[in-house]
Amino acid sequence: MTLQRVAGCAALICAASYLFGIAVLVLILAPLGFGSIDVDPHAVVAFIDTRPTLLITWNTVIYVVNAIALTVLVEAMHRRQSQDAPEWAAVSRAFGLIWAALVLGAGMIANVAIERAAHIFPVDPVRAAELWQILHTVELGLGGGNEIAGAVWVGLVSMTGLIGKNLGRVTIGLGLITGISGLATVIPALGDSAGAMFGIGAIAWFVAVGWSCFRRTA
Repeated sequence: MTLQRVAGCAALICAASYLFGIAVLVLILAPLGFGSIDVDPHAVVAFIDTRPTLLITWNTVIYVVNAIALTVLVEAMHRRQSQDAPEWAAVSRAFGLIWAALVLGAGMIANVAIERAAHIFPVDPVRAAELWQILHTVELGLGGGNEIAGAVWVGLVSMTGLIGKNLGRVTIGLGLITGISGLATVIPALGDSAGAMFGIGAIAWFVAVGWSCFRRTA
């Protein structure tokens, strides 16, 4: 199996991890305030005490699995685009690997926060909530609360695809719009809406990139 075909699978895994994350967020975690600044740490640790496996699974899929698949996709896109635009492909590869590392780190910290909170909660719920809130803030800083690294990578890959004519117009357009949405997450007033647009755009873009990888190997 060629790297491009594996990359096609990796892109679809990235899209699926986003879909899974959004589904669990909307159907189960939204009442706790996940995904917004109004998250209640006391409600979260009480939820962790009863259903820690759900949150660990959620974090593992949206962070760890996503980061592993993303690393494969970053390397494959670099090799694909380096033939036509080697300098820009090298820059996009650097940002892509940075993004994958940040996502992986965020997932590790998120799961440690759950494990520690679950251990402390039976003895001291208040301390468990404080610890989870601190670690959750670190998690958000690495990537859960902004999309800068991802926005730059998606935008660079799409721009490099335009320069080297190695991506379709729809894929390039989706990537540029998604990248701009991700960059807008630095603006506090646009944080939630821009983050939602980035997530939805990224799903469509990953699917488009995956399809292009499969077509390239057909």
